[in-house]
Amino acid sequence: MVFLPALLFLNGAFAGSLKADENNMRTLFEFTGKDPSPAWEATNDGVMGGLSKGGARLTEDGMLFSGVLSLENNGGFSSIHADGPFDLSPFDGIRLKVFGDGRSYQLRFRSDAIFENRGRVSFGKVFATVEGEWIDVFIPFDDLSQTWRGRALSGYTFNAADVRRIGFMLNDKKAGDFRLKIRWIGADTVEE
Repeated sequence: MVFLPALLFLNGAFAGSLKADENNMRTLFEFTGKDPSPAWEATNDGVMGGLSKGGARLTEDGMLFSGVLSLENNGGFSSIHADGPFDLSPFDGIRLKVFGDGRSYQLRFRSDAIFENRGRVSFGKVFATVEGEWIDVFIPFDDLSQTWRGRALSGYTFNAADVRRIGFMLNDKKAGDFRLKIRWIGADTVEE
């Protein structure tokens, strides 16, 4: 298991290593600078017999999630993640700075919701990237859909106070190379 020093939340308060900017955003992961957050762990469709290859590594300007998506052997996904716990309850969603390839990725979370005693429910939202451009993306917690191993669900509650995992997944059913660079990830509020 990888130690992620800037991630833990203690008794509802943020650990001192998290940064706040003037807009009330709290930086959860910073993948550049002198002391970047570590690269995340990968899970690919090989766990089900698929042939996709993907992973994350740090580069000078962010964490690069890249590889090759394969639809062979009932495959078709690649993902990376960081395990918590995270208390994101003071916030409305996640803001990130990404450099994409024009494909659509999904930001995913796991909290304390369990599907029929079989495993954790995934909460996620797909976002589009612009090929060759850095963009800011905001994903409100209220917009998250629910799944379990690709099966659409309803009736489960995303618990922002008990987030067990944050991750990215590519499963757009398009075989081929992919590249998503992430500069930073922050928890943010929506200004009224």
